[in-house]
Amino acid sequence: MNAMVVGGAGFIGSHIVDALAARGCTATVFDDLSSGKRDNVEAGIALTVGDVRDKQAVGTAVSGSVDYVFHLAAQIDVRRAVRDPGLDAQVNVGGTINVLNACVQAHVRRFVMSSTGGALYGEPSTLPAGEQSVIQPLSPYGVSKYCAEQYIGYFHRVCGLETVILRYANVYGPRQDPTGEGGVVGIFARHILLGQSCIVYGDGEQTRDFVFVDDVAQANMLAMRGPLDTLNIGTGVETSLNQLLAAFERVVGHPVAREYAPARAGEVRRIALNAEKARHELGWKPSVSLADGLARTLAWVRTCL
Repeated sequence: MNAMVVGGAGFIGSHIVDALAARGCTATVFDDLSSGKRDNVEAGIALTVGDVRDKQAVGTAVSGSVDYVFHLAAQIDVRRAVRDPGLDAQVNVGGTINVLNACVQAHVRRFVMSSTGGALYGEPSTLPAGEQSVIQPLSPYGVSKYCAEQYIGYFHRVCGLETVILRYANVYGPRQDPTGEGGVVGIFARHILLGQSCIVYGDGEQTRDFVFVDDVAQANMLAMRGPLDTLNIGTGVETSLNQLLAAFERVVGHPVAREYAPARAGEVRRIALNAEKARHELGWKPSVSLADGLARTLAWVRTCL
């Protein structure tokens, strides 16, 4: 069984590659290495460096005997999307269309999309949010991801491509960039280990649904055989940033310094995802607790310092 992971040198994508290899699948990677790293790809895994906006490069990479394509290449920085929505759309919409076209031309069996829950549902009236919650994105990032989902539906209906969309909560864990703009857990972990203050934008009472990356990789493995559908992948538990810092304090055994700064545009106030549908349809449920996940993330970040 052959699989290509588009964005497979990145944080989540590289864990999917590892999970595929552990199951005996032949995995290849397509990544522009703008945020992904060669070191995230194990020796022996073929890596093609290219941009999803390059239709020819994508088509060449996917052609051959690829059975499954996992699409994770994306512009994920909400602040950058607010500053430059055109670029966000070029990558998240145009890039997705290029991958979909390549899948159809190469007769790929199934396309699995890594999408977002929090950025799509905005401020849901009921939490945790289910897949039928009103789509009301508060940032260009959420708009572009939902637009990509609509194109995925089109390619399924018109071209017969098998498609699964996984809408993630806030994924965290090893290989998440601790120096970047995204991934508050990784950023906090680095600051804690360096003895620096953690910067909290807003009052810290905004909530997120933190799901460990290994659990997300497992959801992707199950999506290879499960029904064709759109599924939330999260814990269903709201954790405020203040609660996250308290959880870090319990793990490291000492107080964590913090500073509060003005809230930033385009970010939701409260979110958690109801993943009961994934439990029923895929047999998926999160297995890694927040405490264990934070400990494993800290251990990995420590190796990067």
